[in-house]
Amino acid sequence: MAKDLDIATAPERRSVLAGLRFLMRCYDRHLQRLHLSDLDDKALDDIGLTRREVGRECAKPFWR
Repeated sequence: MAKDLDIATAPERRSVLAGLRFLMRCYDRHLQRLHLSDLDDKALDDIGLTRREVGRECAKPFWR
């Protein structure tokens, strides 16, 4: 009977795990943008970005 319960909830578990992965990616993206916004002009020049490009990237919603 317990095995039947595991099979019945397997899609639900995958859905929850997919949701958690999505949230983790969103949070990671948020942190990367915070770090990017903290870089000075010299560091931005080293990686080939302008302050305007950084502003545009940091203005994006966390899910994009």
